[in-house]
Amino acid sequence: MRIFTALFCIFFSLLTYGQARQNLVTVKKTLKLMGTRFEITVVAPNEEIGYINIHEAVSEIERIEKIISSWDKDSQTSLINKNAGIKPVKVGKELFDIIERSIKISELTDGAFDITYASMDHIWKFDGTMDKAPTEAEIKKSVSKIGYKKIVLDAENRTVYLPVKGMRIGFGAIGKGYAADKAKELLVSKDVKGGIINASGDLTTWGTKVTGEKWLVGIANPLSKDRVFSWLPVVESSVATSGNYEKYIVLNGEKYSHIIDPRTGYPTRGINSVSIFAKQAELCDALATAVFILGRDVGLHMINQIDGVEAVVVDGENKVHRSSGIVFDTN
Repeated sequence: MRIFTALFCIFFSLLTYGQARQNLVTVKKTLKLMGTRFEITVVAPNEEIGYINIHEAVSEIERIEKIISSWDKDSQTSLINKNAGIKPVKVGKELFDIIERSIKISELTDGAFDITYASMDHIWKFDGTMDKAPTEAEIKKSVSKIGYKKIVLDAENRTVYLPVKGMRIGFGAIGKGYAADKAKELLVSKDVKGGIINASGDLTTWGTKVTGEKWLVGIANPLSKDRVFSWLPVVESSVATSGNYEKYIVLNGEKYSHIIDPRTGYPTRGINSVSIFAKQAELCDALATAVFILGRDVGLHMINQIDGVEAVVVDGENKVHRSSGIVFDTN
């Protein structure tokens, strides 16, 4: 993948130009799903069909949430967590497959991405109330139940077992991307010609605008996030960004991100944002978090080994770094 622009952090927006072709219209709706902001845009023959398509996408996202939500006490995920240290839980194929893929990403990222991160005690506070870091003993205890290698999968019986009492899994770093992918897959299967699913920054596209032009992602300087200075076409692809612009703490003059390394229990430092480009929003979502945790050099080295995936990293000094498939246009 080659991206011709100077990238800083991602600011998502859609542009519509010219007159609609073939009597197509653009229909967009913003709503809260999975506890976050979703913006769903479709290209449709008319507004009525467009809103029907959006409703179908929303139903698909809600269906996925009922499977992977750790807040819904009746979800399959909650059942797994409730039975940690007690017994294996039989789950549907869809959830079993998500967990399998999550473990593979954990292996790829050396544990920087880990769905058992949900086992961590919430000892770090990013609401302005912290004035000192937790003790080393508190942090060690907090991460004691974390470890993707602990998850026991039985493919034959399709069961999932968390062997440590109090252990939990959660899909906060992959779930929105997966939901965006599934909503897109559903709409494509219904012959929706084009659209974009933006799950609070985890974005996936297909087709084109009503004018035949490509969907665009706006690029903004992290020092002025609302000011777009360049636009990047995104064709049949996905983007996800992890950043520390709004959620962080400063202790003893050091800035700590709300993104915590599940291997150590310490917040990450040294990176302002990571943007990942790939076909699947699910993969973008997971790798954005992983690269943020791994750091600039290790993270970019990993991305350079994965076909079809690119990254842009903005470090703590707002310097821009890129994977090998990205070419900056300095003109």
